[in-house]
Amino acid sequence: MMKYLRSIGLVLIVALVLLCVRSADSKYVKILRYKVWDAYQTILPRQDVSDMVTVVNITEEDIQKYGQWPWPRHIVAMLVAKIADKGSILINMNILFSEPDRMGGVEYLKSMPMSNDLREELGKTLVDTDAVFGIIVKETNVILMQSIKNKTDKNYPSTTQIIEKGVVKPWLWNYPGIVSPINRVSAGAAGVGVNVTAPEPDGVVRKIPMLIIIDDKKVYPSMILENVRVVHKSKRIKVVAGPNGIEEILVKKNTGVPVNHNAEMYIHYADPKRYVYVSASEILEDKVNENKFKGRIVVVGLDAAGLSYLKDTPFQLMTDQQITAQALDTLLTESYLLRPAGMDKKEIWIMGLLGLLLILILPKTGILWSVPLLFLSTGGVVAASWFGYATRGWLIDASFPVLFLSIVWSHSVYNNFVTQFRLRQQIKKQFEHYLDPGMVKKLQKNPGLLKLGGETKTMTFMFSDIRGFTPISEKYKNNPEGLTKLINRFLTRMTNIIIKNGGTIDKFMGDCIMAFWNAPMENPEHEEAAISTAIEMQEELAMLNAELIAEGLPQINIGIGINTGEALVGNMGSEQRFDYSVIGDAVNLASRLESSSKTLGKTVVVGENTYNGARYNYHFEYLDSITVKGKTEPVKVYTIKD
Repeated sequence: MMKYLRSIGLVLIVALVLLCVRSADSKYVKILRYKVWDAYQTILPRQDVSDMVTVVNITEEDIQKYGQWPWPRHIVAMLVAKIADKGSILINMNILFSEPDRMGGVEYLKSMPMSNDLREELGKTLVDTDAVFGIIVKETNVILMQSIKNKTDKNYPSTTQIIEKGVVKPWLWNYPGIVSPINRVSAGAAGVGVNVTAPEPDGVVRKIPMLIIIDDKKVYPSMILENVRVVHKSKRIKVVAGPNGIEEILVKKNTGVPVNHNAEMYIHYADPKRYVYVSASEILEDKVNENKFKGRIVVVGLDAAGLSYLKDTPFQLMTDQQITAQALDTLLTESYLLRPAGMDKKEIWIMGLLGLLLILILPKTGILWSVPLLFLSTGGVVAASWFGYATRGWLIDASFPVLFLSIVWSHSVYNNFVTQFRLRQQIKKQFEHYLDPGMVKKLQKNPGLLKLGGETKTMTFMFSDIRGFTPISEKYKNNPEGLTKLINRFLTRMTNIIIKNGGTIDKFMGDCIMAFWNAPMENPEHEEAAISTAIEMQEELAMLNAELIAEGLPQINIGIGINTGEALVGNMGSEQRFDYSVIGDAVNLASRLESSSKTLGKTVVVGENTYNGARYNYHFEYLDSITVKGKTEPVKVYTIKD
C-alpha cells in the first residue's frame, strides 16, 4: 500500500497545484476559458435574430455630403426626427454630446473671444441648436450615451432611480469619472446610460456591465439596461446583491436582465450580416423604406474611418453600434448566455474528482486502457460543456479541466511507463540466465504473469548434484581454474536442457542445480516436463563424458531428485537483496530424494506425486518406500526405466 501511495504521490501533488492555479483564476486561465467559449459562438452563433433592431451608420460618404464631424446639432436633430417619423419605438444615440454645438450654437458663441456688443448682435441671428436638439430628443424617445473617463470629477447625476438591496457596490466595476451629455440636450431624454464594455484580459468584448459605480459612490445604468427600463415604462431599477455577488437586476417585478455576479450580461452574438443597416444620408434624403424603422429599436453610431473604433468580438471586429445591437437582440430574443451560479466551485470539485479517479485507476491499467480513459474523461467534459452551451446557453469551462486531466494522465502514464520499464528490466535481470528467452519476453510483456508478492501453487521441483565431486576436486587441487571450467562446462549443458524444457533455474549451489516448473509461467504438464528434462540430462551427460574421456578428464556422474507439491513462489530475501525462489516442504523433499539416489543406486529418484502426474507418458519402476530426513511417514519413490 505504501509503495502504491509513493508511486502516485507526486501526481497528487501536481494535481493539487493545478487545482490551486484554477482556483486563483489568473488572467491566463480566464483567457483560455474565454477562447473556448468564443469558439462555441463561432461554431454555433445565435440563430434567433429579431426583426426589431436597425443600425444607422454615419459613414464616410455621409461625412463627405454633410461636412466634417461633429455635425451641427440641427443636422443630428433632423436625423433623429426622421427616424422617429418612420415609426421607431426607441432610438439609441451611441454618440456623446458632452459639449455645446460648436457650429454656430448660442452656447458656443458665448465661449468665443469677442466684445459683448458683437456677441449680442450675432446672437440675434443665431438659433440655439442645442435647445432645438433637446426638444427633438424630448419628443422622440431617445436614450443618450454617457462615457467613462480616468479622471475623478463631480460626476453627473443619473436620471434613473437605482434601488439597492444588499451590499451592491463592491461587486460593480468601478471607474474614476464619467462624461455625460450637456443638460440642454439630455434634459428631456427618455434615458441616459453608460456605453461601456466589461474589461477583458485579452480585449475581446464578451460582456456588458448593466451597472457600474463611479468613484466608489454613485451607481449608473448602462444604455442597454436603460433600453429595458424604457421599453417596460419603468422609472426605477432594482439591484439585489447576495453573499456571492449580484443576484438580479429588475426594472419591474419578474422583469429584468440576466447577469453574473459582477452585474455583467453575456452577449450572445449572431451573424452581423443578418441585421438591417442604413446610412444617415439615406434617412436625411428620405431614400429608405419606413419598414426598416417601424416598431424597431434603432442604434445610431459612427462608422466612418477615423471616427469609429472597431472592437474585437468572438465573432469578428465590430463597431460600438453593432455590439449594442447584438446586446439588445440578445435580450429581445431571450437567447441568453448564462454562467450558472457557483459554477467555478463545481468545476473545480468535478475536475478534482475526475483527476483523482484517473490517478487511482491508471496505475492499475496498461497503456491499452489508459488512452480510452483519457478520451472518455476529457471527451465527457467537452461534450457536457458543448451540450450545455448548445441547449441551454450555459457557459461551462472545458478548457482547464481538459488541460488538467491531460497533465494528470500524462504524469500517471509516465509513472506507469517508468514502473513497467523498471519491472521489465528487473524481470530480465532476474530471469535471463534462468529462463528461456522467449519466456522472459512473455514475462516482460505481461508482468502480471509474475506475481511478485509470492503465491502458493503446485509445482514440480528438481535437484541435480554431481556424485563423487570430492575425488574430482582432489584431482584439481593444484588447478582450481581447471575445476571451475569443468563445472561450468557441465552446468552450462545441463542448464540449456532445463531452460529448453520450460524450467526455471532457481540457483546454483556449487555443483548442484535447483530448478522448478509451473512458475513463473504456467505449465499444466510440469511433471512431464521435469521427467523429460531428467532423461535428456542423462543423454547429454553421456555425450559430455565421452568428450571428457577423449580429453583425458575425469567423468561426471549425477543424482537427480524430482518431486511435485505445493510451495510458495515469489521474491524471497531482504528489502536490499532478493531473488525469485521457492520454499516449502515439497521442495525439501525433492532435495532429500536427490540425496537418496546414491543409496538407492539410481540416477533419478521420483516422488509419488510426480509419478502420478506423469506415469501415463513415461515408464517408471517402483523402488521402495523410504523415510527421508525430516519425515516420519515413508515415501514411495520411483525411477525412470531405461
